[in-house]
Amino acid sequence: MIYFKTQEEIELIRQSCLLVCKALTEVATMIRPGITGTELDQAAEQLIRDHGAKPGFKGYNGFPATLCISKNECVVHGIPADEPFKDGDVVSVDCGVYMNDFYGDAAFTFALGDVDEKVMELLRVTKTSLYKGIEKAVSGKRIGDISFAVQEYCERKHRYGVVRELVGHGIGRNLHEAPEVPNYGKRGSGPKLREGLVIAIEPMVNLGRREVKQSADGWTIITRDHLPSAHYEHTVAVGQNKADILSDHKPIEAAIAANPNVNEVSSKDERAVISGLN
Repeated sequence: MIYFKTQEEIELIRQSCLLVCKALTEVATMIRPGITGTELDQAAEQLIRDHGAKPGFKGYNGFPATLCISKNECVVHGIPADEPFKDGDVVSVDCGVYMNDFYGDAAFTFALGDVDEKVMELLRVTKTSLYKGIEKAVSGKRIGDISFAVQEYCERKHRYGVVRELVGHGIGRNLHEAPEVPNYGKRGSGPKLREGLVIAIEPMVNLGRREVKQSADGWTIITRDHLPSAHYEHTVAVGQNKADILSDHKPIEAAIAANPNVNEVSSKDERAVISGLN
């Protein structure tokens, strides 16, 4: 069943999403070669609890941490570890918060130090595709229009592998609600979008083939060809004429700009799409 939210409920989800982004901004200030995922996870959990909220992921189906930290060939659901990050790593960080009875969810991929240009382009394309999908999150369109926009840009235009096994989702009183939001599909297909629907759109895109597998830890998803993957996510409310983006990457990007260990990820295509959304 799809649960449509009132404007008051959407505002509560926004507050949870903004706290998610505060935690991701803290990550953006700290992340560098030499730091560990465990250190980032502890800092994020402390910040979330200091704001009177709970980590949305910790304990969810038994997940052991506040952050999903997925490095290089890890796509999503990586468990924070004590191994220090290295120069050239790309690190996806996904965070959830539960506050005032509602969840928030967002993700960002960080590029540390001297990252290969082919991998940087993967990050730019994946991040742009997130906004291509958001562009379609308006009343009267369908889930498939979002899915097609992401796939068209990443797979058909740029020849990357769009992951099929993992998808975006509705969000609200539960972390994962109907409907699923795939990153591939046909225009005009799937549930119809209307105001009050809140969804997490999250392209997961591989430099090589789209196939993935699960690691022995039972959580981490990795690319079968062991090439890098990228992941970006926003929680959005479907609008009448344009989507309302409830999470906010801008403070994360400002922290990256001030961190000499992390590369900015931006493209002309992304800026053009964002300009149209404002």
